[in-house]
Amino acid sequence: MSFFKKLFGGSGEPASAEPKVAGEAEHRGFTIKATPFKNEGQFQTCGVISKEVDGELKEHKFIRADRFAGLEDAVQLSLSKGRQIIEEQGEHLFK
Repeated sequence: MSFFKKLFGGSGEPASAEPKVAGEAEHRGFTIKATPFKNEGQFQTCGVISKEVDGELKEHKFIRADRFAGLEDAVQLSLSKGRQIIEEQGEHLFK
């Protein structure tokens, strides 16, 4: 049966609609949530940048190609990439 799961994409784990937040940081009024996910046996760099603008919560999701064997390394890079995106784009991120 495991052969068919791999063949058709079944991992045996239930898929969640919301990514699991593994780390969080504040930077210049923005919130960065690290949401790395398992991909081919490693953790893929991924996150969400959010900020309340005019009473509405705005979000920007990002995924990078970087992968790590350990979750903590992926979390740290996700937070670092989030800070970099904020520094480069600031408020223009949501326009």
